[in-house]
Amino acid sequence: MEDTDIIVRYKESGDKMYLGILFERYAHLAFGVCMKYLKNEDDCKDAVLDIFEHLAEDLLRFNVKSFAPWLHSVAKNHCLMQLRKKKLVINDEHGFRQAEETLLTIPTDMRFLNENIREEHLENLDEAIETLNEVQQKCIRLFYLEEKSYEEVADITGYDFKQVKSYIQNGKRNLKNYLIKKSADAGR
Repeated sequence: MEDTDIIVRYKESGDKMYLGILFERYAHLAFGVCMKYLKNEDDCKDAVLDIFEHLAEDLLRFNVKSFAPWLHSVAKNHCLMQLRKKKLVINDEHGFRQAEETLLTIPTDMRFLNENIREEHLENLDEAIETLNEVQQKCIRLFYLEEKSYEEVADITGYDFKQVKSYIQNGKRNLKNYLIKKSADAGR
């Protein structure tokens, strides 16, 4: 059975057996992509499971014509998000100077932060996101908070790839400026 037939049958029936077939065919491909980026076998195994877990939803939402290249892109984006998260573990006990300076990969895994700092940062970040225009808010939330790729954000919003990239880039800059100003105001 062709991949496209499997996907169509999965969409029609919702039977996860079809995902199992795709997993058997392509788990090694996803694992190889993950090894290229994550370079740790255990992390890669976890990543492959996460990727295929999300496929259950993603295949229902997206029109996938060529599964292997699409999966390659999904795996790559998943790994890049994982690497982005790791860079974000902030050990600065005095706040979020590093996050404000780099912003800006928005932290989605904040378990290592002190509870008060984490709560304050989330409030500031949410407040900052609310200051963005509607288009930037939507793109920033999808890309960083929901961990969607540029392509996925474009598919969801209907904007083209270049627009999505621009909205995210401008949104990051506006978030950074807002957080730096807020930090400076708090220091007075």
